Amino acid sequence: MRRLTGSPAVRIVGAVLILASGGIVGYMFIEGWSLLDAAYMMVLTLTTVGYEEVHPLSTGGRIFSIFLMITGVGVAMYAVTAVARRVVEEEVFRGFLRRRRMRTRMAGMRDHVIVCGYGRVGREVVATLAREKVDCIVLDRDSQVVGELAEQGLLYVQGDATRDETLLDAGAPRARSVIVALGNDSDNVLITLSARALNPALNIVSRTGLGENEEKLRRAGADRVVSPYSIGGRRLALAAIRPAAVDYFDSLADSGGADERLEEVLVVPGSPLDGVTVGECARAAGVHVLALKKGEGALEVSPGDAATIQAGDLLIIFGSREQLAPLEGSRE
Repeated sequence: MRRLTGSPAVRIVGAVLILASGGIVGYMFIEGWSLLDAAYMMVLTLTTVGYEEVHPLSTGGRIFSIFLMITGVGVAMYAVTAVARRVVEEEVFRGFLRRRRMRTRMAGMRDHVIVCGYGRVGREVVATLAREKVDCIVLDRDSQVVGELAEQGLLYVQGDATRDETLLDAGAPRARSVIVALGNDSDNVLITLSARALNPALNIVSRTGLGENEEKLRRAGADRVVSPYSIGGRRLALAAIRPAAVDYFDSLADSGGADERLEEVLVVPGSPLDGVTVGECARAAGVHVLALKKGEGALEVSPGDAATIQAGDLLIIFGSREQLAPLEGSRE
């Protein structure tokens, strides 16, 4: 009962009823008007519509009207303030619940991908990960970007990705990969150093704007360094001279919505693939083994059917989702 009577809505309604009743009684008492005339004048005064008075007002009636108008404006201002405060409080509360649910979800995530930076490159990275159904957390310090991430329902941490605390909030020790997609190579080096120190097993892929910084990023701990400008230039050239080949490789790489796709499989100890030949794997699963990498060796393209697959080998396989599903169980 106390909560009901203390709510802003009840107080506003109560104030309006008291003010309206007082206005009617006041005009009836001061001016001697009928109930209808007093009610009509009360409505004109409180709503400030500016219609002509019902009857000429006496000095006392005018003073009472001034009091009624000032009080009415005060009640209206209180109502607007109360409603605005309630809207803000609800928005803050919803934001708090959303952040708490997000933190709870992120705390339980493992083998996810952390994307540092949500610019033009970062957006494409996140979109690709979403198509591949890979969990990811985006790091960005821009409030406007964070608002956009929240609207899209994406997991994020607002903060400076060069700081260890931000990477820890994103679960770097439990993540499988960090993609460093900022446009500043100096920041990318710092993030790479921090991420490698927090998790030596991380697969770190960093963007670079200058080819001369590639070696620095590798020394900082990046497993792979990608230059959007170099890749974009090569793609433009190849699309001009070998367009069909480029379209074919695009279809292999982009599995979104397609039944057939390209997949990499790391053979773990005890896997059904451990000890079989490439030919046996291809015939049993109905897939195409495009490449084989043995340990830290070079990638062997189009391995022969007699090549033996062993634990620790990496296979590049092309096939349908149905064909690849049993093999993906062999992944680490």
